[in-house]
Amino acid sequence: MVAEEAALNFADFYDAELALHNAHFRVAAAVGRSDRVLDIGCGAGQTTRDAARAAEAGRAHGIDLSATMLEIARRRSAEEGLPNATFELADAQNYHFAKGEFDLCISRFGVMFFADPAVAFANIANAVRPGGRFIFMVWQGRDHNEWATAIHEALDPDSTGPAASKAFSLSEPSVTSGLLETAGFTAIEFREINEPVFYGPDPETALATIQTFENVKSALDRPATTAEIRARLLDMLEAHQTPYGIQFDSRAWLITGRRYGDSPPCFIGDFRSA
Repeated sequence: MVAEEAALNFADFYDAELALHNAHFRVAAAVGRSDRVLDIGCGAGQTTRDAARAAEAGRAHGIDLSATMLEIARRRSAEEGLPNATFELADAQNYHFAKGEFDLCISRFGVMFFADPAVAFANIANAVRPGGRFIFMVWQGRDHNEWATAIHEALDPDSTGPAASKAFSLSEPSVTSGLLETAGFTAIEFREINEPVFYGPDPETALATIQTFENVKSALDRPATTAEIRARLLDMLEAHQTPYGIQFDSRAWLITGRRYGDSPPCFIGDFRSA
């Protein structure tokens, strides 16, 4: 029961955190009435349900690696009367999709953690029909995301810098464009999204949430410094109190691409080598 409540709390936190990003994402996705939509890393299913509502004569299929989040997604879809929203425990890197079975693939911060991004994007391309679209959001670099730097500095003020994180693995446009082109996508565009993330109405609520993060949990497991670290985290969160709650600056990329046909397009030159 405790684990289920924690999962529900995290699902609600995550959707609230990204509410402003989700507004941009939903518009860019422009889901059509008859679209067949694949949602990668769907979590508790907010983006899948949004797609299912728009694709009233189509369907939206969400996949994720968390069975707990998928149970929440199924329950909420049933409560909202969305029989065309379905969910499955699966890894998009190696799941066997039928060739071209989807018109549109979407992902809101769900594609940065693949063990082999090149293999994963190629598999996603196989699932999208020729002419179909791929729309996803990823974080820009760590230095452009205050939520990452501020928490790290509060945990360890003397550190020279945090270790690399997969959360920022697709932050470099030239690298991500190369992966997409090789996989089978063209007409690739990057749009910067500059919106704050929301961590709760007040510092205590925000602290309760970030204490579930792995780096925060690990730091607080050291009894000798727990009180000191907790005090620094509260000070940091108080410094980010706004009339709209605890907010941090963030930068993301909203990336779009289109699946070309069976034969790759002929590129004149290669901008990555210019």
